[in-house]
Amino acid sequence: MSKPFIHIVEVGPRDGLQNENKIFSPEMRVQLIDHLSECGFSEIEVGSFVSPKWVPQMANTDKVYQHIHHNPKCRYSALVPNERGMKDAMAAGLRCVSLFTAASDTFNQKNTNSTIAESLETFKHIMDVARDQEVRVRGYVSCVISCPFEGDVSPDAVATIAEHLFKLGCAEISLGDTIGRGTPHSIEAMLKAVMERVPVGNLAIHCHDTFGHAVDNVIEALNQGIRVVDSAINGLGGCPYASKNGERAKGNVATEAIVAALEEKGYAHGINIEALGCASAFVKEWIKF
Repeated sequence: MSKPFIHIVEVGPRDGLQNENKIFSPEMRVQLIDHLSECGFSEIEVGSFVSPKWVPQMANTDKVYQHIHHNPKCRYSALVPNERGMKDAMAAGLRCVSLFTAASDTFNQKNTNSTIAESLETFKHIMDVARDQEVRVRGYVSCVISCPFEGDVSPDAVATIAEHLFKLGCAEISLGDTIGRGTPHSIEAMLKAVMERVPVGNLAIHCHDTFGHAVDNVIEALNQGIRVVDSAINGLGGCPYASKNGERAKGNVATEAIVAALEEKGYAHGINIEALGCASAFVKEWIKF
């Protein structure tokens, strides 16, 4: 019996680049996304509508979105942190957006300057606009395993936040091991708690490779029934709050590593390996690994 199809969401142009020291120009970001558009991803996250004062890497996301080649087989999305961001995304023509919160209140305040409760209140207004405009919304929950400030995060806390997002109307909730502390065992426990409250078909897994467990954690998520995986070309982007021996943390799990693991395990994925190699080479040319 053939294994199921795994949808890959490429987050490099947003979650990856926003945490890289090198700033890509809008033109370079368009080139990167155009390379990625040839790869066969189910979704590409193109950027974020945040203030360039705080995240200069994401400046001019509206121009980036409007100048990329839109592959009709791929969904294009962007992060919106607040109502202003949602307004800007709608003006740019986005039909898919993402919201961001955490399972740790301290992390959420450090990252967004708001509590989880305040974030959820803001999301209500964004969801009103999304329903009115028939825009698809994806929700991110970070620190689903551990927080750099609070330590271990309980699976029940993650399940509570995920359920809130689902009831608000998020079509998909991406569960992020933001600092890479997860193991297959902790990923299993977290997912089982979340799946008691949110259908597995509405969940995705988002792993960072800080401590080298990301691929194993993704495979465990697939074993639990997850069918959507976030990854970033060349493993772009590390959480600024995560470090190991004083060194900058590794970034998101590399798309190349996920595709290789899916191939090895016999999962279908729809990714064009040659096109992925071209995208990878483009990134390596501009960010020296």
